[in-house]
Amino acid sequence: MQTNIRATERIHTVVVGGGQAGLSAGYHLARRGIPFVILESSARVGDVWRNRWDSLRLFTPAWLDSLPGMPFPAPGRSFPTKDEMADYLEAYVAHFKLPVRTGARVDRVWRKDNRYYVDVGSMRYEADNVVIAMASYQAPRVPAYAQKLDPEIVQLHSKDYRNDSQLKRGGVLVVGAGNSGAEIAIETVRKGHATWLAGRDPGQIPFRIDSTVGKYVMAPLVLRFVFHRVLTLDTPMGRKAHAKMTAGGAPLIRQKAKDLLNAGIVRVPKVTGTVHGRPLLEGGAVLDVANVIWCTGFDPGFSWIDLPVFNENGRPRHDRGVVAGEPGLFFVGLHFLYALSSTMIHGVERDADRIAGLIARNPSTQQAVKPAGRMLANAG
Repeated sequence: MQTNIRATERIHTVVVGGGQAGLSAGYHLARRGIPFVILESSARVGDVWRNRWDSLRLFTPAWLDSLPGMPFPAPGRSFPTKDEMADYLEAYVAHFKLPVRTGARVDRVWRKDNRYYVDVGSMRYEADNVVIAMASYQAPRVPAYAQKLDPEIVQLHSKDYRNDSQLKRGGVLVVGAGNSGAEIAIETVRKGHATWLAGRDPGQIPFRIDSTVGKYVMAPLVLRFVFHRVLTLDTPMGRKAHAKMTAGGAPLIRQKAKDLLNAGIVRVPKVTGTVHGRPLLEGGAVLDVANVIWCTGFDPGFSWIDLPVFNENGRPRHDRGVVAGEPGLFFVGLHFLYALSSTMIHGVERDADRIAGLIARNPSTQQAVKPAGRMLANAG
């Protein structure tokens, strides 16, 4: 247990994470008059988006990128940049005067008796409820054999890749053929690097998201209806999709297999190790490259949760965000928490509303509730 705690603050509900999940939870807690604070580890709200690669654009059109109560300020069928999304989240906090504390990295969440404790540096928050409002993608995952690559090879995880200027002249191996890998591979090959893309083919959605049909027909049908209403844990189709995507990731959204081929990207099998400091592919081929970009995903990164809430795979055990055996502990924003849309901007709000409602209905909350809507009353 930490021994450097200098101050303790009592707060009814602590929300950990100031991204779209945490801000959605904050909106619905405020609407119900529940006292809360949002703890965000970054220096600014939106920095998680700002710190991604420069050319990133959202896969969903602007009309699907709004949080509750505030439309996204862009043409509805356009695809916002990552910086526009970051600025929107920051403006959202200002508009609704949400109590976000930035630079607040949580070191530990634990419980004693009927109270939760959230330790942040020398500060401790004592709470009735804790909402972990973060995606399942926190700690970059890189295979152990990466350290055996020649030190002359530039290695970057997708979390740290910004643009071509970080790379050496020469070939680029992108490891991981999902959406991040495909987007980054397209960029590096267009910048003049011979580019190899390693990993299994994840498939692709059967339409162009930026086509007329995609924008006006398929996006509403697939993203808003299928992802949000059909592919849920309540349907056989949704449970099957959950199992498949937990094991293997999502299909390509913006890029298509033929786009990668036409761009000159060479598809290769997965990387299995190294030979003389070079990447070894399944089948025995060895690549001589100057750069490796690891698009190999993330681990949950929840080691700071000092509670018995994880399954054998290290994932949180929950039922639609509610943790059995830990009354007052909730999750929002996890991959497929309830539906395929649960980690998407347009889908997280439903889960956040439900969790805020459960907190509000707890009899112990009634004594702490402020006049309904008080925290939102003077926004904007």
